[in-house]
Amino acid sequence: MTTKLKVENRRYWTGYIPSNDDFGLPIYDTFYDGKTSVGPWAFMSERSWRTYGIGQTGTGLGQKYAKQADGQWLKVEG
Repeated sequence: MTTKLKVENRRYWTGYIPSNDDFGLPIYDTFYDGKTSVGPWAFMSERSWRTYGIGQTGTGLGQKYAKQADGQWLKVEG
């Protein structure tokens, strides 16, 4: 019997990635597009997420993206 593995549907960020997040901190290898503890959603670096993020990703909460070797940003959470 052969078992087929389900191939994950990969999603990539297709928009512009600024060098700094909405709080003025630099973006390196990861960023979050998500809810904040101060109200609105924001584009956040890892450091800003730890300070202002709500600590969860998922539907209605936010997503995490990681920069790949080819320069694309793959959604890794949420």
